[in-house]
Amino acid sequence: MVEIKRNALFRDQDIFKEIKENVDKLEGSDLELENPLIRDGHKSPSHKFGTRAAEAAILFLILEDRKYLEISKDLLRITIKYYQIRNDNNLNIHWYNFSRINALAAFDWIFNYLSKSEKDELGRPLLEAIAFMADHPNRRDIFRRNGGGVQSGFYGPNALPWYAGVVFYRTGINDLLAEKLLTSGFEDHIKMLKHRSKRAGDDGGSNSGVIGYALGAYPWAAFNFFHTFFSATGIDISKRWDYLPNFVNYVFWNWLPDKLEFGYGDAKHLDNALPVGLLSLHLEQLLHFYKDDFPQMEKVARYLIKQLSDVRQEDFPYMRFLLNPGVDKKASLGFLQEVPIARHFENMGQVFFRSGNRVDDTYALFTAGGSAQHKHFDDNNFVIFRNGFLALDSGTRPQPGIHLSHYYCRTVAHNCITVKMPGEQMPKYWGGPSKKEEDLPIPNDGGQNELIGGHIFAFDENEQYAYVASNATNSYHEAKVEEVIRQFVFVPPDHFVIFDRVRSTKREYSKRWLLHTASEPEMNSLQFKASHQKGVLFCRTLFPKRAKIAKVGGEGKQFWSDGKNWLLPELTPDDWNYKGMNWLDNEHDLFGQWRVEVVPEKAAKEDYFLHLIQVGDGAMEQMTVSKAIACGNSLGVGFQYGEKEFEVTFFKEGDTGGEITIFRKGRKILEENFTTDLKSQKGFLD
Repeated sequence: MVEIKRNALFRDQDIFKEIKENVDKLEGSDLELENPLIRDGHKSPSHKFGTRAAEAAILFLILEDRKYLEISKDLLRITIKYYQIRNDNNLNIHWYNFSRINALAAFDWIFNYLSKSEKDELGRPLLEAIAFMADHPNRRDIFRRNGGGVQSGFYGPNALPWYAGVVFYRTGINDLLAEKLLTSGFEDHIKMLKHRSKRAGDDGGSNSGVIGYALGAYPWAAFNFFHTFFSATGIDISKRWDYLPNFVNYVFWNWLPDKLEFGYGDAKHLDNALPVGLLSLHLEQLLHFYKDDFPQMEKVARYLIKQLSDVRQEDFPYMRFLLNPGVDKKASLGFLQEVPIARHFENMGQVFFRSGNRVDDTYALFTAGGSAQHKHFDDNNFVIFRNGFLALDSGTRPQPGIHLSHYYCRTVAHNCITVKMPGEQMPKYWGGPSKKEEDLPIPNDGGQNELIGGHIFAFDENEQYAYVASNATNSYHEAKVEEVIRQFVFVPPDHFVIFDRVRSTKREYSKRWLLHTASEPEMNSLQFKASHQKGVLFCRTLFPKRAKIAKVGGEGKQFWSDGKNWLLPELTPDDWNYKGMNWLDNEHDLFGQWRVEVVPEKAAKEDYFLHLIQVGDGAMEQMTVSKAIACGNSLGVGFQYGEKEFEVTFFKEGDTGGEITIFRKGRKILEENFTTDLKSQKGFLD
C-alpha cells in the first residue's frame, strides 16, 4: 500500500486529483438510477456506480478520510440495487464486466472497515447478484449479454466468478458459494491463458487478429488476473505466462505511419486509426510484469510509448497507481535497423511486410488461417499501404444492418479469388437486419465458406525479397474447387508479384480475381491505376493473356454482390444502436467503394492469374515496363526497377514453387528457388 500511495500522491497525481474531484462531487448528493429498465444496460450510466465505489474506496485507503468510506458504501448500495433490478427483469448490466469488477474491488478494499452487519448488508446481495449474472440455472437469454468465453475477449460475466470468489473467500458470508466461484473462476482463467499462449506462440499475437480487439479490452483479462492472484496469494503468476511480452512485437508490426492500422477483419474502416487509447497503459502493464526479464521487449515498448499521448481511461481509472513500470533507460533506437522486411506470425495466420520504418515506406499484410475471432471469409487476402491505403479491405460494420453479414465479411469484399457455383448457400456471420431492412438470404458471392480453412505453408525473407505461399482450397466449398493457391512476393521497396493457381471442379464455375481501391480506378487495357491520399498503385495483369477486366463500384454499385447493392442501413430511433451508429454514411473512402475484377475470357477448369503491382507516391505517372514469361511449366514476369532487373516465375502444375533471379547492371546477384518451408522466426525482430 505504501507504493500505491506514493504513486498516487506524486507520480500519478494528475490522475489522483481527477479521481478525487469526481468523487468529491458525489458527497451529500442523492444517488439515483437513470432509466434502470433500459433494454441495453450498455446505454445506461448507472453501471458506473460500481467504478465510482472503487474510486471512493481507494481514496479512503490513500487519504484515510472516512468520508470516502461512507461514499463508497453508499455507492455500493445503489450499485447493488441496480444489479438486483436488472437481474429481476432479466436485463444485462453492460457488455464489459469492468464496472462489476470495480464494485467487487470496492467491497474488498473497505471490508476490514465494515461492521459485521454492514458486511452482510452489502456483501450477501452483491455476491448473489454477481453469481446470478455469471451463471444461474434459471437464467434466460438476455439481449446484449456478452457470452464470450475463454477463447474470446473474456470480458463478460463469464469471467466474474474468479473475482467474486477471491473477494468473498472465507468471509463467512457464503463460503460454499464463494469457494465454488473461486475454483471455477481460476480454472477458466487458466484455460484462457493457455489458449492465448497457444495463439501467440513464440511470435506474439492475440485471440483475434483484429487490432481493435487486441489493443482494446482483450489484455485486461490477463492483467487483472495477474494483479488479483498476486494480491490473494503473494505469487507472481505472470512469470508462468511468458507469451505476453511478445505482444509488443505484434503491436509493432501492426503499426503503420501516423498511427494507422491495416483494417483487418471486423474493423470499421472509418479512418483505420490504430486504437491507441489503452495502448500506453497496456504497455506499462507489460513493463510492470516483465521488464526485468525481457530487455528487448522493454526497448520496443518504451519506443512505442514515446509516440503515444496518455489518454484518460475509465475502465480502471486507478490502475496506474498499482504499476511500477520502471524508468526509461533511453535505449538506442538501433534495433529499428535490425527489423526484417517481413514477419510471419504463424498462429495468427498473418505475414507483415515493410520496406522500412519511415512514413513513405511500403507496408503490406497477407492473411490466411489464424484466429476465427472477428475474422472474415478472406483467406489469401492482402492489404497494401504506401502514403495511403492502396489495396484495402472494403465495407464496414453497422450494428444492426445486413451490410455487415451480407457484404462486409464476405470474400467479395476482400482482395481474394471468388469461384461462383450456382445455388451455393453461404454460411452466416454475426449481425442482423435493422428495423427497416428485410432479413434477406445470404448472397452467393462465389466466396469462401470457412473462416480458417486456409494456411500459409511456405515463408521466406531476406534483404532482396519476401515470399509467402498459401493454400486456401479448404476455405471454399469442396464441391466447387480442387485447388486455390496464392504465391505472394514482395520485392522492396515498391513491387509485388501475385500468382494464383485456381482449379474448379467444373469449367463453368466462373473465377474472379479482385482488388479493392479507395478511389475510382483508371483503366487502361490490362492495367489500372488507383490512388489514395499521397499514394498511388499500378496493377498489371500478365496472365490470363486474354482476360476481361472491369471496374465495379460508384453510385448504385458501391457494395455490389450477387446482383444487389448491399448499402449501409438507414437506422431509426427504434434500432437498438441508433445513437451508436451516428457515423454511418456512404462517403468514407476507406469503405472501398470500387473494385477491379479480372475474369478469364474463356471458361476452364484450370486458370492462372499473375499480377504485377507497383506502388509509389502521387508523382508516379506510369508503371515500370514488364514482360510476361511463359516457359514449359512456368509462368512469370520480368521487370526492371532502378539498377536491378528481376525475373519471378512460378510452377503451373505439380508442387508449388518457382524461382527468383535478380541482376544488377547485367550481373546476376541472386538466383534461388522459392522455399517450400516456413522460415523460423521467434521473439523480437528475428
